[in-house]
Amino acid sequence: MERYYIVDSSILPESFDKVIKARNLLETKKVHNVSEAVKEVGISRGTYYKYKDLVFLPDEEMNDRKAVISMMLHHQQGILSKVLVDISESNASILTINQNIPIHNIATVVISLDISHLNGTIDELLEKLKLSDSVDNVRLISIE
Repeated sequence: MERYYIVDSSILPESFDKVIKARNLLETKKVHNVSEAVKEVGISRGTYYKYKDLVFLPDEEMNDRKAVISMMLHHQQGILSKVLVDISESNASILTINQNIPIHNIATVVISLDISHLNGTIDELLEKLKLSDSVDNVRLISIE
């Protein structure tokens, strides 16, 4: 089981900060390869490879919030479009849409969202979606 902690950098080895700096040099293309990056920050390649996938700054991992919602839509023209507008007006970004074909004039839709910049709460968004007469069974499947 993975466990994550947020700790003050003053109690961590200096090499963790250097790994983050080396990765940043590579991502921003300020250096051409790992050898150049580790030389510039003053760590070994082994240290870089040992920790590169394990140490991050909080803003790298915690700013992205995602949610998955499901709902049943009546088979009427423009209903999915209205749902998408409601989501957009809440300042959520749609990552994926999975819609099944309508059976008995009802289609199941699952939408994954980036809610990092959501106006309000996810509960408020779900309540907004439930207000439509053509949208039923709105549920939050998962959130991170």
